[in-house]
Amino acid sequence: MRHMGDVLAGIHATWEFESDAVVIRFERGIRTPKLFQALRERRIPHEALASVTLAPGKRGTVVLHAVPRPGADPLMEAAAGQLKEGCDPYRLVLPAERETLAEYYRDELRAMLTPEDGPSDGFLVTAPEGPQSFKAYDGKASFDGSSEVSFRWSWSGASSEKWKAGDQTFPVRELSGVEWRSPDVFDGYLRLLPRSGEPRPAQADNDPAAVVFGLGYGPVHQSLPFAAAVLAAVRGAGRAAALPEAELRDSAAVAERIRHLGELHRAGLVTDQEFSAKKAELLAEL
Repeated sequence: MRHMGDVLAGIHATWEFESDAVVIRFERGIRTPKLFQALRERRIPHEALASVTLAPGKRGTVVLHAVPRPGADPLMEAAAGQLKEGCDPYRLVLPAERETLAEYYRDELRAMLTPEDGPSDGFLVTAPEGPQSFKAYDGKASFDGSSEVSFRWSWSGASSEKWKAGDQTFPVRELSGVEWRSPDVFDGYLRLLPRSGEPRPAQADNDPAAVVFGLGYGPVHQSLPFAAAVLAAVRGAGRAAALPEAELRDSAAVAERIRHLGELHRAGLVTDQEFSAKKAELLAEL
C-alpha cells in the first residue's frame, strides 16, 4: 500500500492497511455481533485474499468485502458458507459518504493481490488461540489449544448412547477434521472426524464424537472459533505427520542455525547484508 498504517473505520470494525496484510480490529459495543467481539483482531495476509469488492449496502451504506482464498482461513473453512451476511468478518460496512475513500482502498488493495491458482495448500490466517470451551446442549466441549479435545456429557441433555459411551477425549493427531453446523440453523452440532475413517452414527445426537446445539447452547461466537482452532491444530498435526522424521530433524537444525545467526547479528559480529544473505540461504534449505 502507498501509506502503511492507513486506517479505514467502519461500522463494527476498523481496517488497518499494512504493506503485506490487512489488520481487522473489531469493536466491542453492544450492537457489534458477538462473533466479532470474540475474534477481537485478525491479521489477514494479502496472499490469503482472492479478491476485494465494493458494493452498495443497506440503508445508506457501502460494503468493502475482501474474499479469502479457499483453504486460507480456518475460521471460514469451519464455517463452510453458513455465516449470516452480518457476521462475515471480511465485510466492512461504511457510511455511503465514505464511498470515494473506500474505492481508493479497494483499488490499493487489489493492486497488492497476486492472482493465485486454486485453493491455498495451508492456512495463512491464524486460528483463534489458546484453550477454549463452550457449553453445548448435551455437554461441555473443551480444547487445550494444541493436542486434545474432550466432551463431558450433561445429565440433562445427553442421549443414552452418549451416557453409555462415557465422557470422551480425542487426541488431535487421531482426527482428520471437524464438521460444524451452525446453531442458527436447525440441528446445529460440532462433530470430530476420526482419521481412521470409521463410520459414524448419522445423528449427531447419538455420536460420542459430537456435541449438539440447542437454543442458547453452542452459540456461533463460541462454537465456531472453537471449531476453527481444532481444525487448524488437526491440519498442523497432519502436516507434521506427513514429514519424514529426518526432514523434521533437518528443519530443526536449520532453525537453530538461523537463531544463532541472529545472535551474531545482534552482537554486531555480522553485517546487515551478511545476515540477510545467509538467512535467505538457510531458509532455502527448509
